[in-house]
Amino acid sequence: MAFIDIIEPQEATGELKKIYEELEEQRGKLAQIHKIQSLNPESIMKHMDLYMSIMFGRSPLKRAQREMIAVVVSAANNCDYCQLHHGEALNHYWKDQERVDQLRSDFDKMDLSETNKQLCRLAKKLTQKPGAITEDGNIAPLKELGLSDRAILDATLVISYFNFVNRIVMGLGVEADEQEVQGYKY
Repeated sequence: MAFIDIIEPQEATGELKKIYEELEEQRGKLAQIHKIQSLNPESIMKHMDLYMSIMFGRSPLKRAQREMIAVVVSAANNCDYCQLHHGEALNHYWKDQERVDQLRSDFDKMDLSETNKQLCRLAKKLTQKPGAITEDGNIAPLKELGLSDRAILDATLVISYFNFVNRIVMGLGVEADEQEVQGYKY
């Protein structure tokens, strides 16, 4: 149960109602992460603009890689809500739930490409020890694998975004609901 009041869709009026309707139309359904921001409707739209840009915009990173990073960050933060949501999204691409579950528990033991392993390592380290990131130890290995500076920027944006969202979710008591994660448009 959320720690603050939320406005449910059936109670929404004015701008919030319009935002809820737009989100349901675009995404297929309304997520708890949107409803937790209902007391500040403008934040929902700004949040969605950022999310859509980082997760769905043009990037040298594939959509599956961005979802993989989201899962690793959320697992490092113990954010069940985002692990469920983005694990479901990743499984849309991987089509292997056991593999998604393994990513959540220990990606180092997985059969991932070296590029994906390095992206996961960056995601975990930047989440858990942001002050320990170094060019030689964390960025250079990605460049050596052929990732462009833009790809590294995009990976860092995904990592940072999910740290932000994980803190909204956990800080305001947004609960994971396995029913909620199904039916979104990817």
